[in-house]
Parts: sequence; structure tokens; C-alpha cells
Amino acid sequence: MGFWIFMIITVLILPFTMLIFGRFFRERAPKEINPVFGYRTSMSMKNKDTWEFAHKYYGRLSFLCGMLEIPLSIIPMLFLIGKNDNTIGAIGVIIVFIQLIPLIGIIIPTEIALRRNFDENGKRR
Repeated sequence: MGFWIFMIITVLILPFTMLIFGRFFRERAPKEINPVFGYRTSMSMKNKDTWEFAHKYYGRLSFLCGMLEIPLSIIPMLFLIGKNDNTIGAIGVIIVFIQLIPLIGIIIPTEIALRRNFDENGKRR
């Protein structure tokens, strides 16, 4: 049972991280454009307007995905109560890899939204 508890905590790290950063970026984007912290792509770093837009958009999507991933991560883990450690570990790793898809995939709609709302120089359309 101890390993199952460890794995449930492990599979919930990414969803809760997405919730925390999603809310943070949505409400308070980093004040200054910087190369260290925040949603950093060439388009988002064009100017202050693109920087704030990208963080709000990415934050909204990240928060939503985090909310969806929590139950989608817990439910399969509930079916593993009492199973052997190898099964719990294998399914837990699969869940974490599946969680990476939206974590990385959110970049695509964010970049599309940036390009729809801003021209290549970062001026709002």
C-alpha cells in the first residue's frame, strides 16, 4: 500500500503543477520579459502586450488541463489498489507520460492564438 500512495502522489504532481502555474500565469504574469521564468517563445517575448497575452492564454489552458488531469489520474490509480508494485509502477509511469502530452501540447494553441492576435512584429491586429 505504501508504494501505491507514493505513486498516487507522483501522478498528481504534474496536474497540481499545471493548476498552480496556470493560475499564477493567468492572474500575474511575470512583470518583465525575461529569458529565465515564464512562457518564453520568440513570439511571446516580442513586447509587453504579447508577453501578457501569452501568459493569460497559456495560464487558462494550463489550469483547465490540470483540472481535467486530476480525476483522469486518480481514477485509474483507484483500480490498482491491492495490485503488485510492478503493475502500480508501470501504470503510474504510463499516466505520467500521458500527462506530458497536454503539458507540452498547450504550446501549440497558445502560439496559434498569438499569431491570430498579433502580427510578426508583435502589433495587435
